[in-house]
Amino acid sequence: MKGLMMDYSLTLEKILFRARDVYPETEIISRMADESLHRYRFSDFYKRTVQLMNALRALGVRPSDRVATFAWNTYRHMELYFAIPSMGSILHTLNIRLFPEQLVYIANHAEDEFIFIDSSLTKLIAPLQDQLKTVKKFIVMNDGAPVDPSLKNTLDYEELLSTAPSTENFPKLEENTAAALCYTSGTTGEPKGALYSHRSTFLHSQVICMADSLGLSMKDRILPVVPMFHVNAWGIPFACAMTGATPVFPGAHLIGKPIAELISNEKVTLAAGVPTIWNALYAYLKKNPHDTSSLRGLVIGGSAAPKSMIENFEKDLKIPIIHAWGMTEMSPVGTVCRIKPALMGQEEETLFQIKAKQGLTSPLVEMRVLDDEGKDQPHDGKSIGELVVRGPWVIKEYYKNNSPEAKEAFTSDGYFRTGDIVTIDPFGYMEITDRKKDLIKTRGEWLSSVEMENYLMAHEDILEACVVGKADELRGEAVIAFLVPAEGKKEGFSKHAIIRYLGEKFARWQVPREGDLHIIDSIPKTSVGKFDKKVLRAGRM
Repeated sequence: MKGLMMDYSLTLEKILFRARDVYPETEIISRMADESLHRYRFSDFYKRTVQLMNALRALGVRPSDRVATFAWNTYRHMELYFAIPSMGSILHTLNIRLFPEQLVYIANHAEDEFIFIDSSLTKLIAPLQDQLKTVKKFIVMNDGAPVDPSLKNTLDYEELLSTAPSTENFPKLEENTAAALCYTSGTTGEPKGALYSHRSTFLHSQVICMADSLGLSMKDRILPVVPMFHVNAWGIPFACAMTGATPVFPGAHLIGKPIAELISNEKVTLAAGVPTIWNALYAYLKKNPHDTSSLRGLVIGGSAAPKSMIENFEKDLKIPIIHAWGMTEMSPVGTVCRIKPALMGQEEETLFQIKAKQGLTSPLVEMRVLDDEGKDQPHDGKSIGELVVRGPWVIKEYYKNNSPEAKEAFTSDGYFRTGDIVTIDPFGYMEITDRKKDLIKTRGEWLSSVEMENYLMAHEDILEACVVGKADELRGEAVIAFLVPAEGKKEGFSKHAIIRYLGEKFARWQVPREGDLHIIDSIPKTSVGKFDKKVLRAGRM
């Protein structure tokens, strides 16, 4: 016997309607390139989003077309977050920090037809435009910076909206319709796409609003420093519209001073970002105190937050830390670290140790820890294994990718292999202890050590190269390279030249610092001739 409930599709325009009907007075605040603040309300946001949908249709955008964004966190980006999927098309957020070759590959693989771009970022796309095979137009969102004059086939965002009607025309969408696309470059090979549905995004938004998750409510003023160009800003824009929370967008201003000013002046209650951002904020606030009493928490994700960092914020600044973990393939939130009532009475040191863990699994997400033979490991806080997950906002396959590597990312019974080596303790707290396949996570993004090693060893001055990650409070993991010069090349070997060489292939934040390049006579090897990375990590040279 089936229940007698209505069949109601969980689609994103329903969230948009709720913002219009329940929270029309709620503000959306954006810090612009000239440091001014743009303010308008959800009622204005709704009208402009409808106009944007009509403008997209006039451009020829159809259901299932991929429409890309290349932009900072602003109100216009939020309009695109809702307009594109609400008409049945697919929002594709391009990561502005990726290396040019990766951007070209991703845009071509996705077959993006239009790219909405901040004027300050046109200089990054202009040199690549002739390589973008499917892009028809670039729609420029003027943020005060000049448009690169070499960028062709441009339209102005505000001019498009000014001539677009405000007539509502929302198609009836099935909840499993694709809504958004985000790429990850977490392993060797080309970046891989995660294609989110309306249903997965809707459910993810609901769960992060729960009290023991991020706990968004209409009383909150949320500062998403986590970029909207990566993993949908952890779902925060959708959750804000769902709950009536006020989004406070920082634009391109991601350093200590402007972030501190926004928190203080706009009475921000919750902020979310990666450890690098919060380390910079901590250093600034120590020297330049601001009123941060409105904050009920800083959410830290993207990389593990060191215990010392959590202690610094909570002891020195009285700012609570909410540690979270997730992946692009998980939309992204998988765990949030909250202290259980049964543990409240523990010693302060013990509580900080718990807060440094990745936390408790989110509702609807299932987690298992498997050993090398695929057997489940006990939740004893000691037994380690690879974390595998499944749930309604976890991918079941990669977008347009049937490679053996992509298929191997899933178990035979449908779980996604995260590649993280973890433990889960008896209270259910998950903690990442290592990376599988020697991946390095620096500044919240994955880097393949093998890819960098192969590129280094292609240099005529280098005989052998081994790359490892080392725990770093600022970067999550620092990229450390051990280099053996080729015969006759040791004398006069230039680290600076190697850094320039790496800069031709890798993004700036992926390239090791000069002090992290180590010139050695030989690389230690295992009994089967492989580089012994554990020796290098331990510093036993």
